[in-house]
Amino acid sequence: MNSGVDSITQARETGTLGKLMALLDLVTHADAPLRFTDILSLAGQPRGTLHRQLSHLVEEGLLELDGDGRYAPGLRLLDFAARSWARNEFRLIAEPHLADLQQATGETVHLGVLRGSSIIYLDKVEGHQPVRMYSQIGNASPCYCTGVGKAALSRLPAESLANLLSGLSFTRFTASTHVSAETLLTEIREIADLGYAFDREEHEAGIRCVAAPIWSEDRTFIGGVSITGPAYRLSMELLSQWAVPVQLAAGRIMEGMRVRLGPRR
Repeated sequence: MNSGVDSITQARETGTLGKLMALLDLVTHADAPLRFTDILSLAGQPRGTLHRQLSHLVEEGLLELDGDGRYAPGLRLLDFAARSWARNEFRLIAEPHLADLQQATGETVHLGVLRGSSIIYLDKVEGHQPVRMYSQIGNASPCYCTGVGKAALSRLPAESLANLLSGLSFTRFTASTHVSAETLLTEIREIADLGYAFDREEHEAGIRCVAAPIWSEDRTFIGGVSITGPAYRLSMELLSQWAVPVQLAAGRIMEGMRVRLGPRR
């Protein structure tokens, strides 16, 4: 057994795996490398325990410690991420359909998965005229202000949707962002009827999209696909015309999932 597996097994046996993952999450989501004192104030763990855990993560290559005593994500995480992305079956199934959609529209196409109250971007095919936007593979965006996110919410079972909405904390990113569960729910019901969703510059000013949901038969997997671009190029009329192509792409991806993965038992 290699050292990485050994360390995970040991962490699980001693009940520290969750704490180690919390530290990784804290450091990797920080805007800049963190000093020990910064992590100590955020992690809420005893100094000695925290020092041992950080040292262990550095030894395993999951964190790096620079000469100024600051902790940053380790390069080993890149290897994990690359392997996970390359082998992800859902992404592989969707890949040709994303490429077809990008060729048909010339705009950027996204594939996202709902995780908690966030959309994780699993793949992205750049348009012919790339535009700088927040979305990057691996990034997370709030579900309530993205086309893929709202499309995904429209396919959640009623109880799951109610629980998710009750725990949402809304941040106003633009003048168009939903800031209440009530207005969001109204739109989600409309999306469920239409079969597609719009992002009307709700997460980023100047960025619009049209999206369609993707889901497994048992609803254990829910995500979406979208066509995204700058508002000056993508009028709402044009996005409405692209609703059918994005729905067709979503349908082909779901059919590919059904054929390759088969029904869950």
